[in-house]
Amino acid sequence: MLKSLFSGVSGLQSHQIAMDVESNNIANVNTIGYKYSRANFADLLAQTNQIATAPQDDLGGKNAVQIGLGTTINSVTRIHSQGSIQNTDKNTDVAIQGDGFFIVSSDGGNTYKFTRSGDFKFDAAGNFVDNNGFIVQGWLRDSDTGNVDSTAPITSIQIPPGLTTAANATTQVVVKANLSSSETIDQYAPTYQIDSTGNVTDSDGRTKTAEDMGVMYSASGEAYQLTEGQGIIVSFDGGTTTQEFRYTTSAALAGTTVGGVYYFTTTEDMRAGLQTAAQAVSAGSTVTINNLGRFAVDNSAGANALDIEIEGIQDATTVNNIRLTDTFATMAGALPIGTSLKQSQTVNASIHATSIDVYDSLGSKHTVRIEFRRENLNTTSGVTTWGYTVSVPQPGSIGGLAPYENVLEGGQLQFNSSGALAGYNIPSIDFSPNNGASRNQAIALNFGDINSFEGITSFDNPSTTSGISQDGYPGGDLQGIRIDQSGMLVGSFSNGRSFGLAQISMAKFANNEGLVSDGSNVYLQSANSGDPIVGTAATAGRGFMQSSALEASNVDLSKSLTNLIIIQRGYQANGKTITTSDTLLETLIGLKR
Repeated sequence: MLKSLFSGVSGLQSHQIAMDVESNNIANVNTIGYKYSRANFADLLAQTNQIATAPQDDLGGKNAVQIGLGTTINSVTRIHSQGSIQNTDKNTDVAIQGDGFFIVSSDGGNTYKFTRSGDFKFDAAGNFVDNNGFIVQGWLRDSDTGNVDSTAPITSIQIPPGLTTAANATTQVVVKANLSSSETIDQYAPTYQIDSTGNVTDSDGRTKTAEDMGVMYSASGEAYQLTEGQGIIVSFDGGTTTQEFRYTTSAALAGTTVGGVYYFTTTEDMRAGLQTAAQAVSAGSTVTINNLGRFAVDNSAGANALDIEIEGIQDATTVNNIRLTDTFATMAGALPIGTSLKQSQTVNASIHATSIDVYDSLGSKHTVRIEFRRENLNTTSGVTTWGYTVSVPQPGSIGGLAPYENVLEGGQLQFNSSGALAGYNIPSIDFSPNNGASRNQAIALNFGDINSFEGITSFDNPSTTSGISQDGYPGGDLQGIRIDQSGMLVGSFSNGRSFGLAQISMAKFANNEGLVSDGSNVYLQSANSGDPIVGTAATAGRGFMQSSALEASNVDLSKSLTNLIIIQRGYQANGKTITTSDTLLETLIGLKR
């Protein structure tokens, strides 16, 4: 009889514990990152009145006769299911989607606590803390390498208030562009000017090399595309004496007369040949290429009148190059003694220019300009050559020849027949800003990999720069911090730069249910939780982080309220067991009367 009383008492005690557990769940329905608990009932050791017997002979076996002695709560299990993610307006709030815990410490990292509550903020000293003042643990940016090493030991995350970043001098300029191989272009400039003695200069007076007529363009940007033997027939005396000018790719023939034919390759070959023919009629006359890229005949100091006639070459083996003929046709006409000029149309070169601002060690900005100019086409190999010139504003210097130290010439790019970059030279420049910043700043020019289409190409498309970038920046002040899915605290600075300042670490356990609650939304490691496996979010089974969000409690209020009813009924029923047993005892005692 007493057994039933004690069974009822154990039921009351167990249901009271279950009520305590469920009441705590309901109390924490709005606690950030809270994980609800479940009370697990188990029966107590039963009293065995008769043991089980096995079947033997014709007698069957018998089951044991056992009387239970009640119930107990043998464990309280914390259920680590995912809570719902709630967006917030605070960018330092962080929620975990998936497995894992934030790591915080109250003693400088000597001991660790673990939490799912990501309501973080910065204190007055720049410590990244939770609502308890515990400092979030993770990895800090290495000031030497500029990287956050997530393989290093974790430490307290602190970002000093008023953080600034020093200027970073540019070390590389990356260019992605197309240099047109089209027959018609819209970016061109006059060919270099050449005086009557053969000196080739640009518009700034810098010495240049005469250009290949085979890759020149007409005044309207149409390629001559000269082939071997094409050219013009010129007469300076009204047709009495004529001179054939034929294009050649042979270096041995260029600038020479063979069999009455003058062969030219460059603009200077053509100019010199025209001048020789003009002076044979009128000594003292000259032919130059002016700053507009036009061949100009000057007879102001000539001995005789000139009467210029131009016609294209067309014979059994050579078809007239109409564009070249039209270019020189405007030079035809009479030039009496003492008169000035007859000019061709402009002869143009294909160009493309791009520029970008780079930074020195003081964070001062300087504009680097890169100008590309088509120089040569090897019709046999299909290789096209473009030259390029790099310049910076004075007083900066990049190693150019005096007095143009701010201009570096002689760079070349080669493209194969598919338009891919086949080779280049002068891949870097030596920049001295001459303003107090560090001198001899090496800036590499990255035009892409050889035989690839990732950098500069030469397709039959318009010349254009599709991308240009550099890695320098001026100094700047910290303006804001955001947190990405890997837990990286990314700082945004007033200089427009953003980079990782620290990274939040995450811990994963073999048995989350083995963690011990320490109050204030934190857990402690226990003997049955296993050691924390520390790493970054979204790796090795750890969940990812979501900023401007918090994980809500995973308590299901409707389920908890239902459990209250079940626990209440269980408690009432066990109370009824006790009162019923008491009534039976009263009857038993009454037998003595």
